[in-house]
Amino acid sequence: MNALEIKPTKSSPAIWFDPDRGVLGIYGESYPENSFEFYAPLFAWVREALPSLPALRVEVSVSYMNSSSAKCMLDLLDALEAAHAEGKRVELDWFYDRENPRSLDLAEEFREDCHFPFRTAVSGG
Repeated sequence: MNALEIKPTKSSPAIWFDPDRGVLGIYGESYPENSFEFYAPLFAWVREALPSLPALRVEVSVSYMNSSSAKCMLDLLDALEAAHAEGKRVELDWFYDRENPRSLDLAEEFREDCHFPFRTAVSGG
């Protein structure tokens, strides 16, 4: 399984996949100029890799996300939901900063339509 690594910038998150642990991570802020272009490699990876993975855990720690990034996150969640519906073991851990309640609100909004395990936790402990 190929690892995935997208380096962070000031306006885009780090995205990586650790094949040994089966963990996909998305960390940072997300407001790139073109969110759909930025997230395209992630979606290509998901289409290629997800069917062959026995399970996938996603870790998200995004303190800010613009509306087009939120749409991309919804697209990712839709792909995870479809995999879950087909019997794939999928789970998501959303880490948020206690000082940033909007991050938790965003996670709660995303969780509403997910049927796979979706947990929230304070980042850093």
